[in-house]
Amino acid sequence: MASPHVLPSYLEQEPQVRERFSRLKARKVILQVKDLGKTFSSRQAETVALRNINLETHRREFLCIVGPSGCGKSTLIRILAGLEEQTSGEVLLEGKPVAGPGRDRGMVFQGYTLFPWLTVKKNVMFGLEVNNMNKASAETEALQWLDLIGLEKFADLYPHQLSGGMKQRVAIARALANQPRILLMDEPFAALDAQTRAKMQAHLLEIWRKIDITIVFITHDLDEAIFLADRILVLKAHPGEVQELIEVPVPRPRHLTQCITDEFLATKARLEELIYSVKTDHDAEEETIAGGDTSLYPMVARLTDVADNVE
Repeated sequence: MASPHVLPSYLEQEPQVRERFSRLKARKVILQVKDLGKTFSSRQAETVALRNINLETHRREFLCIVGPSGCGKSTLIRILAGLEEQTSGEVLLEGKPVAGPGRDRGMVFQGYTLFPWLTVKKNVMFGLEVNNMNKASAETEALQWLDLIGLEKFADLYPHQLSGGMKQRVAIARALANQPRILLMDEPFAALDAQTRAKMQAHLLEIWRKIDITIVFITHDLDEAIFLADRILVLKAHPGEVQELIEVPVPRPRHLTQCITDEFLATKARLEELIYSVKTDHDAEEETIAGGDTSLYPMVARLTDVADNVE
């Protein structure tokens, strides 16, 4: 009988991967999170959602954040966006404290947040005009962004005439039109079917390759995190704390065949160990109610080749 295949350590990196991370860490730090904490208070009790979060993200890095339900992923990204205020600690963007929303951060949500009464082009123009760009210049800028995401032919359509994936591409273009330093994405592809989701992942990596943008991406899908990220921040729940920051050993460019490579599978095994091996009483109760284990996610299907971001 053949012996079972033993995966290498997820910490092992090929020379080209080590070199890529060496170059990444030499870049300017864009985002710093220092001793961040968030507590929600009510008349009944106080709930610690996040505790002692420390993080640095470099220019043009793609960072994914994963963790079990209740780990505070969405709370964290809302704090980074300035949509929610932390209880303790600080968030610095290029050395300056984050205090409320700003055009230096773009945000893409899970739901489709386009204005239904505006055309695709005018949705992308909206933020530009709010920031006092004249109509002609805003229109030119919007069309350039629509060309980048491959939707220039749909500029005069309304959101209800688009597919889910197309709506999210427009949302990404609208977020990027103000030329933010960082793009924050809160499970933006969660509502899409598997095929559309895979296409959107490839579209996003292609956009990221072409422009100077740092991305922080929340997801519950471990395959998606490994496919997209340079590094993966793993949080634990109750309260949300950093468990590990993993350097993804999968070489770029990423493509379908890598989903069954040792590097990919070793990274996924480590993520599953961190996220699913220790269950709290709350998690066990949820599984009992649901009637089974809901922690397993399907492998991302039909991923397409994308070009490498690292220059």
